[in-house]
Amino acid sequence: MAGAVAAAAGTVEITTAASAARATNTVRGVRRMPRHRPAVEWPDLTVRRNAPPGRGTDAAVTWSVCVRDAGGEVVHAHRPDLVLSTASVGKLLLLLEVARSLPLDLPCDRRDVAPVADSGLWRFLGTDVLPVEDLAVLVASVSDNLATNVLLHRVGLDRVAALAASLGLTATALHDVVRDVRTADHAPRLSSGSAAELSLLLHRLPSVEGGPRVLDWMRTSADLSMVASAFDLDPLSHNGGVVRNKTGTDDGVRVDVGVVTGPSMTVSYAVLANWPPASATVGDVLATMRALGDAIRVTVGK
Repeated sequence: MAGAVAAAAGTVEITTAASAARATNTVRGVRRMPRHRPAVEWPDLTVRRNAPPGRGTDAAVTWSVCVRDAGGEVVHAHRPDLVLSTASVGKLLLLLEVARSLPLDLPCDRRDVAPVADSGLWRFLGTDVLPVEDLAVLVASVSDNLATNVLLHRVGLDRVAALAASLGLTATALHDVVRDVRTADHAPRLSSGSAAELSLLLHRLPSVEGGPRVLDWMRTSADLSMVASAFDLDPLSHNGGVVRNKTGTDDGVRVDVGVVTGPSMTVSYAVLANWPPASATVGDVLATMRALGDAIRVTVGK
């Protein structure tokens, strides 16, 4: 299980030896006692047919989960290296590139790209032109597809891919613009990733160029329907920084990644669920995601 973190020269690397993070725990020859962790009951994601939430998962649902503490150490994981579809979570890479490279007051015109429907608010607003930072907030808060494509028009997918490579990400990528109809001529999915890489990326955001600004934008997320539902926050008024998250939703896809701060600790988490749309219910998947959120809530002391 991935547990040690190396973050040299601005890159992300995940090693497979959990003992590397704990191999040396002494100062001046004095052995430190392990840090106390609250007893946490994590949901069982072992495959069991028709399992109730928290006591196994239907074989149709594929999960990838990774939760890290403030030091980057893995405190819980389930198949963390599995690469799954992440829907709009790949927009985080776009936001990071925007925060690093675009003037926040640069005006952008939605008429520069083709209209796109589904998630978002800009297509309902009267103004055609908004500054970069307003578009970034729209992407972070309501996963605005039109704002996403306008920002991608400014920076380009190549620069987003180069950023991911510079961070050492090999499983996590934004593959395409948002499309109303995805055909065989297009990338098969908007984005993909693994829980191991996404949780580590979230853990490292405070020290990555542009990362603190992205975390500020993530405070506005209005989707608290998945893991973050465990904190019972007002989705329209929770800008206190307890939960900063980004979600991804598609047919057969629910993904929630973020950072949670509580009295005991701060954790970064990534929870990915993929399934054939006709083979499981969204309600069961969301119930299990809430159960994972409950365990995270206990972990951070909320």
